[in-house]
Amino acid sequence: MQRTLLFKILAIMALTLLICIPLAMINLTITERAQFREQAVASIAADSVREQTITGPILVIRYTDEFDEVIKTPDGDKIKTEVVARSVERTHLVFPNELGVDSSIKTDRRYRGIHQVLVYSGQHTIAGDFVLPLMNELPRASAKSVVRLDQASIALGIGDVRGIRNIPKIDWAGEVVEFEQGTGLTSVASGLHANLPALALAAPARVKFSFALGLDGIERQHFVPLGKSNKFTVKSDWPHPQFSGDFLPSPRERTINDSGFSATWNISSLSTMAQKQLRAAEDTVMAPDALRKATDKFSIGFIEPVNVYSLAERATKYGLLFVALTFAAFFVFEIMKQLPIHPVQYLLVGLALVLFFLLLVSLSEHIAFAWAYLAASVGCIVLIGFYLSFVLHNWYRGMGFGVALTLLYGALYGLLISENNALVLGSLLLFTVLAAVMVATRKVDWYQVGKADPVAAA
Repeated sequence: MQRTLLFKILAIMALTLLICIPLAMINLTITERAQFREQAVASIAADSVREQTITGPILVIRYTDEFDEVIKTPDGDKIKTEVVARSVERTHLVFPNELGVDSSIKTDRRYRGIHQVLVYSGQHTIAGDFVLPLMNELPRASAKSVVRLDQASIALGIGDVRGIRNIPKIDWAGEVVEFEQGTGLTSVASGLHANLPALALAAPARVKFSFALGLDGIERQHFVPLGKSNKFTVKSDWPHPQFSGDFLPSPRERTINDSGFSATWNISSLSTMAQKQLRAAEDTVMAPDALRKATDKFSIGFIEPVNVYSLAERATKYGLLFVALTFAAFFVFEIMKQLPIHPVQYLLVGLALVLFFLLLVSLSEHIAFAWAYLAASVGCIVLIGFYLSFVLHNWYRGMGFGVALTLLYGALYGLLISENNALVLGSLLLFTVLAAVMVATRKVDWYQVGKADPVAAA
């Protein structure tokens, strides 16, 4: 093979690597735009309300444990014994026996510049019952301790109290009590509490409760299953929910369609450590952020089904493949038709291919991703087809490359919208391209190509 043809191949390879620089810059731009979107979400959350977590309700029993402590101290050769009266204030947490939550959530959009964020408004009906402990079942220093009940309350943890729309009232065994600010707990400080009438813990008893809660939030709603037996039913008008966390809804009790979704979670205390985790957090005074991460819960995400930035970032990963395939097609055409193409022309077409990805992310911020993809691809195909019709001295040749690019962009769109099948589709695409090149050049005598050197002759 003559030197000129070898230099041409090296030049094409160098141009292909050079195209990586603008591709990397575009990828960096996409990352920055995604960060701007996250900042918009944080800004809206700071100005209005954050993601919500509902923890509880929890029956909080405060009492005084009075007992005598024997203290032994050395006194010369003897041991001096002294009895000291002690009084310790204790808190005992009681979790629901049956806990049912019926939620209806409606979504809306908030805007910060060009970025939109999903917010929601939930109406929750919470009901169930508590099995009251007996007086002698309360933790105490000794069996001879005297227990004096101080106050009992219902605590309800709420992630961000700014989202509370009403003043909820709890129906406790037929008596209505209004909630007040704060939970009175150190582990779940953000929330509400309702002071209950005096409890009688002399005989076994089961007390029913119910209340309604209106709660606004942003993007995600979290629930902590604290009952012995939990049933959560959530309905919403959002057709693209994202279920996550430690529990998924029951497969037979989940429906998702264009009008929204309905899902039910049936969770037993045998399958969650939420009660123990909350007791441990109350004893160790765990930080709120650490508690949220350590407590078992499930979540519902109200997010857009198409993340334009993640799709655009995935598309740029195929950018180098686009350029390499196009340059390879140029080189094969150059060899077969003996029509030389200048390296500058290679570079201009490569830059036009790269510009597609910048157009894609910029347009997708204002219109739907599918329309942005269509507009960016059509613009680039028309531009490259028009330019190549002059470079290749034939309109049909330019249109032929335009059709090939159309198929290539169509294949890329299929890769983007079918994430689970991206590997197999990409493999089939590469196999098809390689097969096409091999079929097109099956009769080429590469030794004669090296001798004739149409590039040098031109």
